[in-house]
Amino acid sequence: MSAPQLAHSFAQQDSVFLLAFNVLREAIAARAFPAAATAVTLRGKLIALKAFGRFTFDAQSPAPAEETIFDLASVSKVVATTTMAMLLYDRGELDLDIPVRNIIPEFASQDPRRGAITIHALLTHSSGLPAYEKLFEQAHTRDELLHRAYTTPLTSEPSSVAAYSDIGFIILGEALARIAGEELAQFCQSNIFGPLGMSKTCYRPPQPLRASIPPTADDTWFRHRIIQGEVHDENASVLGGVAGHAGVFSSAADVAIFAHRMLSRNLLRPETVSLFTRRHASPAGSSRALGWDTPSQPSQSGKYFSPSSFGHLGYTGTSLWIDPERHLSVTLLTNRTWPDNRNQAIQQVRPAFHDAIVEALEDR
Repeated sequence: MSAPQLAHSFAQQDSVFLLAFNVLREAIAARAFPAAATAVTLRGKLIALKAFGRFTFDAQSPAPAEETIFDLASVSKVVATTTMAMLLYDRGELDLDIPVRNIIPEFASQDPRRGAITIHALLTHSSGLPAYEKLFEQAHTRDELLHRAYTTPLTSEPSSVAAYSDIGFIILGEALARIAGEELAQFCQSNIFGPLGMSKTCYRPPQPLRASIPPTADDTWFRHRIIQGEVHDENASVLGGVAGHAGVFSSAADVAIFAHRMLSRNLLRPETVSLFTRRHASPAGSSRALGWDTPSQPSQSGKYFSPSSFGHLGYTGTSLWIDPERHLSVTLLTNRTWPDNRNQAIQQVRPAFHDAIVEALEDR
């Protein structure tokens, strides 16, 4: 995986990206989120790395730094789980068309339709599994929650519609771990985070680090504590903080390193990157690639990212978008779920921010 390091060239970022950075400053002033960090790469250079706001809306709260770690939420699906699938596929160890029940016998049930659900269907969110279930309300251990995931009833015919599914990625993470013979967190550390030099990236941040991570929720109804330095997602929490759909913590700079390696196409074979990041023709109307998403209309990536772009969003207010035509990546990390998840302003902030980034670059 050796490759040229991501060069730093952001001395002029405050003037070049003044309007883009103001989008984030104004969002913080409007209480869309209290903290943010962003990183922008262009043609192999890190051209922006900046943090904004405070950990919470309290004026005495700490200010994030450029290296501050955030809960990536569902951006974990691409930085970890999908990349694990890509690596296993690259090595000839993963058959995308293998039925899930061949890997996880517990996934089989009296519903014969489950036999048609493949790894490919989980990656494209076309398995027929529901988008989300509060499995944590009845499951109190990792094994109990996995059992409930494996036995969750289908809500549609497999491969008939694309419906984004956390349940599907919980199952995918377990299937990949069984294929690799290694826990998801350990595989990702040994094969992705470590080799790429993503030193701030991990599952389950150690206790001494937690106070330096922006909190994501004042959880008054499930865990009854402030969620800081532990995974925000409740299902992932019951799973011990390591799950296929959520659980990775990282900094904007580390996510930028990952994006750079996806753009340079030396992390994996170029054919594998193309296969996984290309929008798939079925089910009809889907914007999904394999694990990755692609720009739709309208898109959270804004109006400028090319049709060959790929990316992903995270529930805590995180996102990564990569445009291979522009050789551009934009990472945005926030804790928009603080103190609860009611504020949805991130949906307007993301496209405005991405548009301002591209416009700044085109004006240079």
